[in-house]
Amino acid sequence: MPLSRMPLSAYLEAAVTAAHAAASILQGYASKRGELVIDTKMRNDLVSQADREAENACINLLQERCPEIGIIAEESGGQRKELGNWVIDPLDGTTNFLHGIPHYAVSIALVAPAGTQMDHTTLADDTPIIGVVYDPCRNELFTAVYGVGAWLNGVRIQCSASTTLQDSLLATGLPFRDFSFSAQYMPGLEQALLQTRGIRRMGAAALDLAWVACGRYDGYWEMGLAPWDVAAGTLLVREAQGLCEDLYQREAWPSGGYLYAANRAIAPQLHAMLKPYLTTKPTTTVTP
Repeated sequence: MPLSRMPLSAYLEAAVTAAHAAASILQGYASKRGELVIDTKMRNDLVSQADREAENACINLLQERCPEIGIIAEESGGQRKELGNWVIDPLDGTTNFLHGIPHYAVSIALVAPAGTQMDHTTLADDTPIIGVVYDPCRNELFTAVYGVGAWLNGVRIQCSASTTLQDSLLATGLPFRDFSFSAQYMPGLEQALLQTRGIRRMGAAALDLAWVACGRYDGYWEMGLAPWDVAAGTLLVREAQGLCEDLYQREAWPSGGYLYAANRAIAPQLHAMLKPYLTTKPTTTVTP
């Protein structure tokens, strides 16, 4: 059965419930971080039992409520299905969490395959159609549904009204585990420092995108992420009347983790500023 004939509102409700379940586990560990078992997946890429338990809570709930939908999860991988797949990051901002910095989130998206009928539109490519980003420290719930809109705690949101880079506050993420693209990233960062109102680096990509969607940031770019970092946030920005695209303009949505996002006036200016330094797209990406 095509997704358009299924209750997307029920899928959204399931994703919201799963995000809250994961967040309750994270907050339970937040005051006793010293007791966590922490592993290193690779340099500066950490995972704790909080990540794993939060992810298990997400998966168990989503499988119970939506057994027909597959799972793509950061820690456990999962099993894909033809109808669509949940793309889950149970703790975006793990390093912040482990250091007691109250800036992290649960990110859950439903990605529908190419050919899915959405109202009067047929998706040409795999596309996020439901997005949930929950910030438990601020109790802020960002939600989006393809073609319907984006909300923060039930109130509709949209990207900022800034029209020039000079008047824009941008967010970014510095290379931290994969430095193969540093030569492409650093010159763009220097230009952003010179041409904008300022740069913020907060350490949680899902929240960076959510904050673009609600107008706190005018734009954002980053490189070397994974699909679960950006799937929900991509839809949030797009449904908030902004643009969120692949930096190299090859993917329908930035599933490879190289992206820029902004309102529709700033996005072309942001990409034009970064484009001269983008050469060969790195191959160290994660397949969604």
